[in-house]
Formats: sequence, structure tokens, C-alpha cells
Amino acid sequence: MNMGMRTRRLVLRILIGIPLILFAASIIYPTIWMVLNGFKTDNEIFLTPFAMPTNFSFNNYIRAWNAGIGRYFFNSLLVTTAASLATTFLCAAAAFPLSRFQFRGRMFWFMYLLCGLMLAPQVSLISNYKLLQLLGLYDTYWALILPYIAFRIPFTVFLMWSYFMALPREVEESACIDGCTSFQTFTKIVLPMSKPILATSTLLTARYVWNDFMFSLVFTESSKLKTIPYGLSSMRSQGDVNWSVLLAGLTISCIPIIIIFLAMQRNLLRGMTAGSVKE
Repeated sequence: MNMGMRTRRLVLRILIGIPLILFAASIIYPTIWMVLNGFKTDNEIFLTPFAMPTNFSFNNYIRAWNAGIGRYFFNSLLVTTAASLATTFLCAAAAFPLSRFQFRGRMFWFMYLLCGLMLAPQVSLISNYKLLQLLGLYDTYWALILPYIAFRIPFTVFLMWSYFMALPREVEESACIDGCTSFQTFTKIVLPMSKPILATSTLLTARYVWNDFMFSLVFTESSKLKTIPYGLSSMRSQGDVNWSVLLAGLTISCIPIIIIFLAMQRNLLRGMTAGSVKE
């Protein structure tokens, strides 16, 4: 490799690396600032917002947890876990036959599911509100879990369908020759081969549900059922806002998603790209 080629590659890497570094800094720095300011008092935040805390005390985090963040955290954890796992299982069960079997109405049902991508949750708030009241589910955990599942199904089915279409059929055909039923092929062959897309779907659904504010506001009334976005908003809407406690609460709310992402990041990247090119 000549010197000119090496120079061009170095320049290309620098041109690509600088925007990526700036983008990463724009995300990491505010997060670090939020965590550090959760250790400060309100006076320190206003007087020295960019300085290190004088005392690393967890008092603000304890106060935020006792102020209701603990209850909201549990509600979000319960709703997010139930909605994410149910969505992943249902969508995998729906995407597999759509990608493998030929049956009457296959394309109709596939397009019917994709049409759900065009429906914004805000459009159906009133109808869903009335439906949940009619079913006696309003102001329950199910009033949050079921709508989340419904609105995540179209995107998740399409994501899994793309991945299943790229899987080699030879392995499934060998399983059929060995006497496996379609259900056994799905549970013992396809699902183990689909860990990246399962992890990706679970993570994307969890992120959506964990950060959603609207459904918690509209479909629940009791404060004991509210999720963490609503809890943080209620702390912000009070007349006398304790910013250090609020920042501590924001830090607590970010921890689960960060942990899940770090645990699943490898599968996330594989799941997002594996179905993009069909061999």
C-alpha cells in the first residue's frame, strides 16, 4: 500500500470519526452532567452548574425515591416487562407463519398489520379510553399493558418478518424430515436462531413503553398506577421545584434502559442489520 492510499484512508477515518465523536459527546456529556448535579444542592446547581459536587451524598437520590419515584419505578418496571415480553412472543408467533407458510389471506393479514404503522396513538386516545371503560379495565395495569402491546405489534411483526425471511430454510426442512411439527420447528429451531431479533424487539419495545407519558396520563387515574414519566412530570409541575431531587429522579429513571442496552447491544446491532439484506 503506497503512502497516498494510507493518507487518504487516514483522512477518511478522521472525517468520519470527528462527527461520531461530537455526536457521542452530545449524548454522554448531558448524561454525566445530570448524574453529577443529582449530588448537589439547588444553590450549587445555580451557582456552579458545571463544577464537580462538593459532597457526593446520595441524599437527593433517597429523597427522590421516597418522594414517589420508587412507586413509579415499580409501575414502569411491571408494565414495561409485561408489555415487552408479550409483544415479542406474540409478534414472533405472527411473523413466523407470515414468512414461511402460503395460505389464503396471507398478504391481506400482512398488509393489515402494516397499516397499523400509519395509526398514531394520539388519534385513538378517545376511542381507547371509552373501550377500556366499557371493558372495566380503566385505571388498571391492563389499561397500560394492552394498548402498548397493540401499538407495538405492527412494527415488531415487520421487523421479525424481515429477519425470518433471511433465515436459511434448509435447517427447518431438515427438522421437518426428522419429524418435527411446525410448532416444534418454531420453538426449537427458529427461536434459538433468532435471539438477535428477539433481543432487539424487546429492547425497542421496552424503550418505547418506559419513556411513554401519554398512556399513563390518560388511561390511569390513581397515582399508585402512574409510571415514572408522569411521576417526574408531577415533580416538575409543583410550584417549588427541587431541581437536585428532580435530577436525581431523572438519573434513576435512566438506569434500567442503560443497563438493558449495554446487556443487549451486540444482539441489537445484529438484529437491526441481519434482515436488511436477504441472501
